[in-house]
Amino acid sequence: MTYDGAPTDPATMFEGLPTSVISDCMGRLSGTAALAPRHGDAPMVGRALTVRVRAGDNLFIHDALRRVTPGSVIVVDGGGCTERALIGEIIMAVARDRGAAGFVIDGSVRDVAAFRDAGFPCYARGVTHRGPYKNGPGEVGCPIVIDGQPVFPGDFVLGDEDGVVFVRPDDAAAVAAAARSKLADEADTLGAIKNGTYDESWVEAAVAASVPLRP
Repeated sequence: MTYDGAPTDPATMFEGLPTSVISDCMGRLSGTAALAPRHGDAPMVGRALTVRVRAGDNLFIHDALRRVTPGSVIVVDGGGCTERALIGEIIMAVARDRGAAGFVIDGSVRDVAAFRDAGFPCYARGVTHRGPYKNGPGEVGCPIVIDGQPVFPGDFVLGDEDGVVFVRPDDAAAVAAAARSKLADEADTLGAIKNGTYDESWVEAAVAASVPLRP
């Protein structure tokens, strides 16, 4: 899958990088806060196939399934509505068969046991047994907003037990490099804690420079 000449292998670029570290390297402003993994602990990495739907209606998710290519993450702006499930086991089975890498749903899902049993990545705002309508309107391949975060077609989508982050293709190489550097620094810090050489002298200076709380 190619988007504007950007790197097309996010699995290699972001392999082994936690979302927490990636988020830290993006100003701690990127990614979801209200969506949770509904599938267990399998990580997710891929490129965004974006969908916008009417609240509680999944017609255009079915349309998006016809456009899935290997590595697609189907990212659905459901307006945060949790009253009806937008996807379940049937849609998961189709997406998985066509090589999709996972789902991000700003709305609800159902059949979560099927997602857990399959270990197929799915992040969603809520869970409900109540099924969707299939009337539209909607749109595929458009800019959307997920839990307050803008997402564009082809964005890198990374998920783990802590949540989901989105990275623009033009920023991906720099973010991945910064995250690998930070991960190495954190490994050094954990080693220092273990061997008794952890230096927390920075805390005193930071406390002294902080703005005092006022009642």
